[in-house]
Amino acid sequence: MGTQGNAHIVWDWNGTLFHDNDAIIGATNAAFAELGLEPITLERYRALYCVPVPKFYERLMGRLPTDTEWEVMDAIFHRYYAEHRVRCGLTAGATKLLAGWRSAGRSQSILSMYVHEELVPLVRGFGIETHFIRVEGRVGPSGGSKAEHMVRHIRALGGVDPARTVVIGDAADDAVAARHVGARAVLYTGGSHGRASLEEVGVPVVDTLEEAVAEAERLAA
Repeated sequence: MGTQGNAHIVWDWNGTLFHDNDAIIGATNAAFAELGLEPITLERYRALYCVPVPKFYERLMGRLPTDTEWEVMDAIFHRYYAEHRVRCGLTAGATKLLAGWRSAGRSQSILSMYVHEELVPLVRGFGIETHFIRVEGRVGPSGGSKAEHMVRHIRALGGVDPARTVVIGDAADDAVAARHVGARAVLYTGGSHGRASLEEVGVPVVDTLEEAVAEAERLAA
C-alpha cells in the first residue's frame, strides 16, 4: 500500500482523468428528453451542475424530481453513457503525468462515483492501472456525495497520510470530500464545473492536469 509520509494523489475519474464531457452531456439530455425537458448545453451544465445530482435537476426543472422520475432519469443516463463513453479518451497528458508521479516514488489512487464494476475494466483498458495502488468506484446508489466514500478509501489505503494527500477533481464535491478526511484539493476546470463556480470553493483552481500535479506537489510538500 502507500508509504507513510509520502505525498499521495487521489484522482477523480469522470471529467478529470477521463475526458468524457460529450458522453455526459449526451446522457444528461437523453434523460431530460424522457421527461420532456429541453436539452442543455455544456456551458449551462458546467454553470449549474452540483451534487447530490437531484439538486442539479431541481435547478433545471424548478423542482426536485419525484423518486420515480429520478429512477427513470438515472437509468437512462447510465445506459446512454455506457454506449457513448467508448468514443472518449484520457485527458491530454494524463498518462505521462501518472507515470511521472509514480516514478518519483509517490503513490496515487482513483476514487470515482462511477460504478465500480464498470470503472475498473475501463481504467485497465487504457493501460494505466499499474500506476495506482487502488482503483475504487461507487458501490451503492448513485447521485450522492463523495465524502463518505473518501473516508473508506483513505482508510483502505493503509499507510497514506491524509495531511500529505491531495484530491484532484473537477467538481466542488471533490474538495468537500478532501476536507472531510483532512486532505487538500486542487480543482480542474476541464470537466463538470466552470471556473467561476470552482473558485467559490476556496481551493486552488487550474486549467490543466499538469498544473494540478504541480500544485499537488506543492501542497503535499
